[in-house]
Amino acid sequence: MAILGPQFAAFAIVAASEHVYPYHMSWNKNRSDVSVDARHAVGIGILIVIITPPMIAIGVAMGGWLSNRFGIGLWPTEWPLLAQIALVLIVGELPGYWVHRWEHEKQALWRFHAVHHSAPRLYWLNAGRFHPIDSLLTFAPAYLLLVILGCGEAMLAYFGMIAAIHGIFQHANVQLRLGPLNWVFSMAELHRWHHSKTIVEANHNYGQTISIWDWVFGTRFLPSDRSPPEEIGIADLPAFPMTWWEQILSPFRWRQIKEASMSQSSVPENADAVID
Repeated sequence: MAILGPQFAAFAIVAASEHVYPYHMSWNKNRSDVSVDARHAVGIGILIVIITPPMIAIGVAMGGWLSNRFGIGLWPTEWPLLAQIALVLIVGELPGYWVHRWEHEKQALWRFHAVHHSAPRLYWLNAGRFHPIDSLLTFAPAYLLLVILGCGEAMLAYFGMIAAIHGIFQHANVQLRLGPLNWVFSMAELHRWHHSKTIVEANHNYGQTISIWDWVFGTRFLPSDRSPPEEIGIADLPAFPMTWWEQILSPFRWRQIKEASMSQSSVPENADAVID
């Protein structure tokens, strides 16, 4: 409840703010996506509950082996709380950054991540629109790495809570402006570009919570001369399914979806999808 309470509070704050100070009025209109996003969110919550114990068990075993081998604890438990939280975000985000980036660069992975980019608008609930395998690939390595390094339960809880709350604000249809903090957090101003239909814009801003790894590896994108597009989604997959069960099955029906999309659009047959 210590984690769920702040999450529900964030949902309520963002949902209310979207009707008071929306970024796009059109994004407040239901596009038959609320029930789909709700089912995805519940499914991801269940998945996290299931995978967390085995990841912790494996990580503890590997961390114990490393500690015995080197004779030291790898996590700086003596650091102040805020310093440890900063470190857990920086370290924990690194595997997720690369998984997210590879999901945009590898067809075998993109077919799972495409579910998230199928959202026709950004609003508070589609922070949970992820295929279960996508979430597993993104978060399992992060938790495993942190536990191997000796990160305690409290720090893991902070990592999960901050990531969840940030994700809600990251997808919020609210006029949020962070200014210089956009160099630290990968919130809505950066993430809206990540949902662009234009490939060269979408293949940036991979950070789930922080933007540090994006500027380290040169994938941060926040132009000052224009605003992010209002129309988002997957430009060359017009036949991508928009119901929950069909989206769960979509990675395993990828060829059929691409063929149906080709028949609905004028995209040349040898064109790439959203990625190389």
